[in-house]
Amino acid sequence: MKGTTHLTIGVAIGAAAAAYYPFTFKNAAIYLAVAAFSALSADLDGTSMLSSKLGKASKLLRSFVLWGSILLAGGLAYMYFMYDQMHPELAVASIILFLLGFMTKEGVIRNAMVSIIGGGLLYAGIRYEMNWLMGFGLFVAWVPWLKHRGMTHTLWAVLIWGAISRGLEAQLQLEGITMVATAGYLSHLLADTLTPSGVKWFYPLYKKSVKLPG
Repeated sequence: MKGTTHLTIGVAIGAAAAAYYPFTFKNAAIYLAVAAFSALSADLDGTSMLSSKLGKASKLLRSFVLWGSILLAGGLAYMYFMYDQMHPELAVASIILFLLGFMTKEGVIRNAMVSIIGGGLLYAGIRYEMNWLMGFGLFVAWVPWLKHRGMTHTLWAVLIWGAISRGLEAQLQLEGITMVATAGYLSHLLADTLTPSGVKWFYPLYKKSVKLPG
């Protein structure tokens, strides 16, 4: 299912919550943001609308590393042949950078960038003693390395997301956040269940995909 479809469903859930609960513009914005983000979060285990911008950044970073290593090697060669100066440590660094840029897939760099963001959220949660933010940070840091449509597309992930959102609701003192976030995340799995690949709802206990005619 396309990310735009998941986003549309999430926005619809947020709009329904804004209409159901006592309305203020601030509350409506929170409901919409939480529902939309939740509807997309299951796809943090791969290229998605949430990580696509980082995917572009990772391509630039990979190119920078590659060309940086080549320029460094060229500079070292110039110094050696023109001035008979040799810098072994820089030569080793240029080789390592070249291998890193050549061998590292852009997706790995993107995943690392997402994990760094998750690590920052985890640190903030620890510093400010916010358990839900610690859980959210761990989720963001961990899931990019999982197989796509694996653990993030399970009933267990829905329960974890619900626990995180419950903490957020307590933090904001805003009724309905848990319901909205859980519904948003759940909508992603339900929508993917309608696709030919289906969803492994009970993985790893039950490894077959559940599919519904769409």
